[in-house]
Amino acid sequence: MNKQRYSLLFLLTLLLAACGKPTVETREGWTNLFDGESLDGWKQLDGEAEFSIEDGVIVGSAVANTPNTFLVTEQTFEDFILELEIRVDDESSNSGVMVRGQYNPDANDGQGRVFGYQVECDPKERAWSGGVYDEARRGWLYPLSYNPDARSAFKLGEFNTYRIEFIDNTLKTWVNGQEVAYLVDEMDQSGFIGLQVHGIGNNPENAGKKTYFRNIRIKTEDLTPTPFENDVFVVSTVDNELTPHEEENGWKLLFDGSSSEGWRSARAETFPESGWTINDGVLTIEASDGRESANAGDIVTVDKYSAFDLAFDFKLTEGANSGVKYFVTLNENNSGSAIGLEYQILDDERHPDAKQGKDGNRTLASLYDLIKADKQSRFVRPIGEWNKGRIIVYPDNKVEHYINGLKVVEYTRGSDAYRDLVADSKYKVWENFGEAEEGHILLQDHGDEVHYKNIKIKELE
Repeated sequence: MNKQRYSLLFLLTLLLAACGKPTVETREGWTNLFDGESLDGWKQLDGEAEFSIEDGVIVGSAVANTPNTFLVTEQTFEDFILELEIRVDDESSNSGVMVRGQYNPDANDGQGRVFGYQVECDPKERAWSGGVYDEARRGWLYPLSYNPDARSAFKLGEFNTYRIEFIDNTLKTWVNGQEVAYLVDEMDQSGFIGLQVHGIGNNPENAGKKTYFRNIRIKTEDLTPTPFENDVFVVSTVDNELTPHEEENGWKLLFDGSSSEGWRSARAETFPESGWTINDGVLTIEASDGRESANAGDIVTVDKYSAFDLAFDFKLTEGANSGVKYFVTLNENNSGSAIGLEYQILDDERHPDAKQGKDGNRTLASLYDLIKADKQSRFVRPIGEWNKGRIIVYPDNKVEHYINGLKVVEYTRGSDAYRDLVADSKYKVWENFGEAEEGHILLQDHGDEVHYKNIKIKELE
């Protein structure tokens, strides 16, 4: 064999090696959690759905009359980047990926229960795939009503690529490359990875429906968080702090957790000397006699706002009443609470105001005395727990109310429909009610103990 032929063979060898060489990302730090041939390193928990392997794919098959079933890693993980592909072929199917998953062997009378963070595979009409559900604990943490543009990312009947980053207290998800959920939460620091086959109850016609998982890999070292490029809404349970992502996208804290800076009395230029307290990062209106603005009085932001996205956490005590008002001008010089559009804060079960007004338009999260909140009870935390409220006022005057991520009110300021509602309400005596170009944000004193925190705002253009 001559020297030229050796050279050609050498070059051919190099070329073939380069073509077959894995990417840097694949070579550096990634570990396959599934080898394509066996379920070594995995174990089954909770239900009796069947897991098998077909052509290098884990296949979960639904079984009637058994609870949610999980195939989980024997190993637990703290910080990681996880990638995998998931396919479901039927809209009635439901699945998910447990991350930092937990297990209580004593739950369900000793039968055990998986719980914790679950990244959803939800092909139903609501299309919340990639959202975050807290299995068997707090329920939805990041429904895709927070990021509706991502609802179309998941494709039924196809393998969908999930990327899940859980680094420190931040959980971010992508589906087919699209940014989906951004959650900051500190409940669990480590746990297993799990693949879910959702229970189908006593519905044998759904038995045998399959969910497919493949190309499951994880990286646990030398992690660099991937920044979100779009202005995706951040859900955070870390009190009174903004993420760098929020700061870059124009969010500002209205309450810093330790002072009354940025707030004043609706009756004076200074903050009330009593009645409103700040302790442990929480702003509280103390209980008095249950009357409207008769004790400490309402407080308002020093600044005024027009189009904005306002988010806040609130916690009710039993029988309590309060509210978050917007477009408050303070020009009416009325007695009682200042006039403005109101996101109602109320204990619907115990406070009589819930049964007044018309058609429930004075209940929790409603546009007070105008539009009833179309809410689902499972999205409302019980009295004594924190709920997340949100008010969005768009530049075109469309307004939305949310509670715990679920949109419950939608209307347009100044529209004929809006003015008809005002004309049939207690506000009909106020000319051009709720139509000011700008106004203060107000927290109401209604004589009951109510708590606020994590108040943040972004002005919209």
